[in-house]
Amino acid sequence: MKLKYLPHYTYEDYQKWQGDWELLEGIPYAMASPLYTHQRLVFLLFRHLEELFEKEDCPCLCVGELDWVISEDTVVRPDLVVLCEEPMDYIRKPPLLVIEVVSEGTKRMDEEIKFELYQAQGVKYYLLVYPEKKDWKLFENTYGAFVLKDRLELELKGCKINLELEKVWR
Repeated sequence: MKLKYLPHYTYEDYQKWQGDWELLEGIPYAMASPLYTHQRLVFLLFRHLEELFEKEDCPCLCVGELDWVISEDTVVRPDLVVLCEEPMDYIRKPPLLVIEVVSEGTKRMDEEIKFELYQAQGVKYYLLVYPEKKDWKLFENTYGAFVLKDRLELELKGCKINLELEKVWR
């Protein structure tokens, strides 16, 4: 039986909502307030990436908590993204790198739902960071599918970046 009475929201609806939400194929998902460990790690990752970009004279930039409007009924807000062109008020094109800090509460969303979404959208790299285990998983989009990498090496707009996560595990 098709649920024809299930609400289907759009980006226009999303813009009017209070609080933090993501919208996936018209279905709203409330975002929990991040804990200190999460926020601190996001800040340290941001700083590490910006330092690498400056050192390598890379034209890319790191942005956190910015809406990515994928379609009129799908809007996500990744923890961090890397762009190599400055967006307007929100992101419209797939970022080169998306980073999600994974917690027990976001594990299914980050590892399954967003994994499939980012893969389908053509995100070049997807980095999942696990603060409790001080671990990570980096995927590279190769021919439309994410492939797990064993090293934190990325190529962004001609810049070769080697992430050193030991610098952010505090």
